[in-house]
Amino acid sequence: MPKMKSHQGATRRFEVRKKGKLRRRRAGHNHMLEKKSTRRKRRLNTETSVNPKDEKRIKRLLGVR
Repeated sequence: MPKMKSHQGATRRFEVRKKGKLRRRRAGHNHMLEKKSTRRKRRLNTETSVNPKDEKRIKRLLGVR
């Protein structure tokens, strides 16, 4: 039986924690950082959890049960 392949785009973007929760980076922290305030950049720098409605779909892409 062939192995399941994980979606490489999803593997780079999401991380599965020990308890099975998914972590992601916040959008908007890649370019045009000069015009954004330090406070805003600091907030965007933190990780956050994935919306529970999207978790099932993303876990399927990652090959996690």
